[in-house]
Amino acid sequence: MSTLPYGTWPSPISPEHLTSGVTKLIDVWVDGDRTVWHEGRPSEGGRQTLVVADADGTTRDLLDPPFNVRSGVHEYGGGAAWVESNTAWFVDWDEQRIWYVDLDGGEPIPLTPELEQPRSVRYADLRPSPDGHWLVAVQEVHDADDPHHVVNRVVALPARTPGVPHVIHGEHDFVMSPRFVAADRIRFVAWNHPNMPWNDTDLMECSFDPQHGTTDTPRRIATGASFMQPDGDVVIGDRDGVWNLWRVDADGEHAVSSGPDEVGGPAWIFGLRDHATMPDGRRVWATDGRLVVDGESIDTGAAALEQLAPGEGTVTAIARWSDRPSTIIRFDVTSGESVDVVAAPDTPLRDGDAATPEQIAFPTASGATAYGWFYAPANADTDAPAGDRPPLVVMIHGGPTSCARPWFSLATQFWTTRGFAVVDVDHRGSTGYGTEFRNLLDGNWGVVDVEDCIAAATFLADQGRVDGDRVVIRGGSAGGFTVLACLATSDVFAAGACSYGIADLSVLAADTHKFEARYTDRLIGPWPEARDVYEARSPIHHLDRFETPLVVFQGLDDKVVPPNQSQMIVDALRAKQVECEYHAYEGEGHGFRRAETIVHQMNAELAFYRRILGL
Repeated sequence: MSTLPYGTWPSPISPEHLTSGVTKLIDVWVDGDRTVWHEGRPSEGGRQTLVVADADGTTRDLLDPPFNVRSGVHEYGGGAAWVESNTAWFVDWDEQRIWYVDLDGGEPIPLTPELEQPRSVRYADLRPSPDGHWLVAVQEVHDADDPHHVVNRVVALPARTPGVPHVIHGEHDFVMSPRFVAADRIRFVAWNHPNMPWNDTDLMECSFDPQHGTTDTPRRIATGASFMQPDGDVVIGDRDGVWNLWRVDADGEHAVSSGPDEVGGPAWIFGLRDHATMPDGRRVWATDGRLVVDGESIDTGAAALEQLAPGEGTVTAIARWSDRPSTIIRFDVTSGESVDVVAAPDTPLRDGDAATPEQIAFPTASGATAYGWFYAPANADTDAPAGDRPPLVVMIHGGPTSCARPWFSLATQFWTTRGFAVVDVDHRGSTGYGTEFRNLLDGNWGVVDVEDCIAAATFLADQGRVDGDRVVIRGGSAGGFTVLACLATSDVFAAGACSYGIADLSVLAADTHKFEARYTDRLIGPWPEARDVYEARSPIHHLDRFETPLVVFQGLDDKVVPPNQSQMIVDALRAKQVECEYHAYEGEGHGFRRAETIVHQMNAELAFYRRILGL
């Protein structure tokens, strides 16, 4: 066992390990004796494809390049494919058209028309009718002459005959999760600005004519809550202050599940499946890593289960673990036994290398409590000198309406195996703690998230678990904004790393995509009436206290947080002679997907911290 100062340990994880041989599991389906999954591959430039496991266990790619299964609706996408009845329907990234292909193979066939302006009409959330003759989807139409004019609607189209989709509903600003709840009924979720899908939504329903593919005028059947993922007559809703399952029928609303552990999370993307109906009619859902079948709980040992795919007596899901990479696993709901469909890939970690998450609760401003996941340094071959305390990496999730997840991540182990401690902060307003806690961010973005990140660092330093003089902070998107706000208003941090973060809230409010165009109305105040508050919260207006070294990473194709946000803070800090590195990447959008980008970012960030901290 070697003895070296924290932060200087030799790690078995290189930046290349974060991408080489790594795939991102996105979705899974069971179709008869086949399993199909949707995966992303950094080694192929971030391309996403569908993989088929046949009955004999052999696996094969269903789609070869250049097909890239990814939706651009809301810019965040999701719900880019559906598999049923020996058919895969999918959205291809380049043009955003819907295609379908037989699971036995063959050439994919386009369903929606080719357009003069590719990507001007986009699709997500594909679902076939019970008879397989029709397909419903979310359609997003972009005006070629006005980039700020975007229309979102529910459409229906023949499932295997190319043609122009029929519009079912386009009266709301946004729609999500169109589902056939019966052969002659469709339900979907809809909402209007300034709400987001985790605020106030409408559960809508319309009749469907399976002979002609037409509908009557959709009607609102429930409102006044955050509804998600309709399936049959059951939907997720936070009517009681926690996302639980509710049955909505002619007799009203009736709780199906209850308790403090939420079912599902914020609908940033399409296609989420946190509950489902089994072939025998039983209801299955996932919460806190447990699988629940008609109220009977199976402890799976996972940190989370996602994208539930029911079969005959089984449920297949993506399993997120705290101590190993994600897998696709199949549970027998009678015996509780499970088998891996897609096993966890090998990692370079040795016994004793893996840091495991420890949930912490800590006091913050105004007597409130915030939360986080703490990872102590771990390395099988190296220890630190007696009395040494590790540097701390503070991480902030994006959104900001999202949460820190205690899932195994090689990116986290990248830091801990080098002798850094990590805390992944769930500031007030994070999800997973109920509606009341989530709403604490309303009007307080740029305040409570900043207070809670500072409080997490000082709490751990006061406990003697980290070196309070060697604390860095990193985050992307909304988390990048919090990084900049922390550095502009405090001297707790020795360095920061901001990925595609927000420097000027006023510019963001005037120049972002439709999905989040009014998001800040709730988080900060109505725009432009609350302009003074936007300016007061914007890091670009607080450079007088900004003396902390910063490294910035930005995708030049980012439509969510445009590159001008990064450029303005970099230019301002350099003019002030504050140390600031800037790395911009062609071809990257909001979130980096290419292997070469990820490797470069991690190398640059590690070198930056080591230089600033004197490691």
